[in-house]
Amino acid sequence: MTRRALLGAAGAALAAPAFAQADWPTRPIRLIVPFAPGGSSDVLARLIQPGLGAALGQSVIVENRSGAGSMLGTEAVARAPADGYTLLLADLPFAIVPALQARMPYDVERDLVPVVMVGAAPLLIFGHPSLAARNAAEFAALARARPGHYTYGSGGVGAASHMMGELFQIATNTQITHVPYRGGGPAIQDLAAGNLNTVFVTVASAAPQLMSGQIRGLGVMANERMRSHPDIPTFREQGIDLVAEHWWGLLAPRGTPEAVVAKIAAAMPGVLGGAGMAERLEALAVIPKPDGPGPFGERIRQDIARYGQIARSRGITAQ
Repeated sequence: MTRRALLGAAGAALAAPAFAQADWPTRPIRLIVPFAPGGSSDVLARLIQPGLGAALGQSVIVENRSGAGSMLGTEAVARAPADGYTLLLADLPFAIVPALQARMPYDVERDLVPVVMVGAAPLLIFGHPSLAARNAAEFAALARARPGHYTYGSGGVGAASHMMGELFQIATNTQITHVPYRGGGPAIQDLAAGNLNTVFVTVASAAPQLMSGQIRGLGVMANERMRSHPDIPTFREQGIDLVAEHWWGLLAPRGTPEAVVAKIAAAMPGVLGGAGMAERLEALAVIPKPDGPGPFGERIRQDIARYGQIARSRGITAQ
């Protein structure tokens, strides 16, 4: 082979990855949701699925892989080829799980890379209508008067709904009995049935029961009231210094080409601004926040630190 041919072959080999990235995607993309169908993450994944597929020029296939507190689906993405064809729709528990597990099958920073945040929703405290409190401040007063008497349900030890209950107790100097369930749905159903006093979840998780009057909102952990439910006061309006929100975002296997990450991140604002999306997101009280890899990664790091400190101080570990 001549010198010119050798140089040409070498140049082609070096250019191949660049061309591959420029052409991406050339086949369908898997979007793994590490929870069962029907939850808020699944609902949001299917909301963005058509728009994301249209923006990228390929089908996006939503795949539910639930189990081990979201670790099963997350591990599947962490171990997938770093080619942009496997994405994870993570949410707040992604930042909580590391604080609870002595050993994990993946490392959140070493094995995964933030791509783009999708949105966030304020967390609320919901109460049963029989509860002798019309808001969060009144419930806190009841709980201080009778430590351990009142209950809150959660989707399990270490779930976001559990950690919100812990935050509430810290902020209000109360003791409330935690009742863990195998998922947030059963906890909300038991609240509606009158078997619990409260739960701490998003509107997206409790919309049917809230709309039917089976439960009522006592307070929202946000700086402003929600447009979809302006009758529910914020915690700060009630003298409780507590702000917290649930978030969702896309991650990819570490090593995914930066050009691919950038392409997905650039597409998300248009996806969230698509026809009918504003109304659908508002109905779930989800605020679009298409923050790119840098800001989204910083959000994850802050929440890992925040909930790690809470888990350690409250002695919370996985069961």
